[in-house]
Amino acid sequence: MKGKILLVVGIGIGYVLGTRAGREKYEKIKATAKKMWNDPRISEQRHNAEDFVKDKAPEVAEFLADGAKKVVKQVSHSKSTSKSPSTKSTTTTAAAKKPAAKKSSSTASSTKSTNSK
Repeated sequence: MKGKILLVVGIGIGYVLGTRAGREKYEKIKATAKKMWNDPRISEQRHNAEDFVKDKAPEVAEFLADGAKKVVKQVSHSKSTSKSPSTKSTTTTAAAKKPAAKKSSSTASSTKSTNSK
């Protein structure tokens, strides 16, 4: 118990001393960053980067949209080929004739709804 109290006191003292030194260092870093941000050379490069992004944004958006459309098309195509009508009817018929020994809750509910129709 004594060790825990000393640990908490040590953390508290370290926190207080660290925040005093840390605040001064933070203010210094903040002032340096503000001075650099407002430097005319950096400001010019910042504006160049903004213009570049504004010019390229529509192209990037179109590229991403085309890629997304291709993915959706591939996924929908793969789903339609994996579920053929003959496989689906065979599975339903087999499940209705002979129930499995162990069923998950989703399989049991789908079998019950099939049998009740």
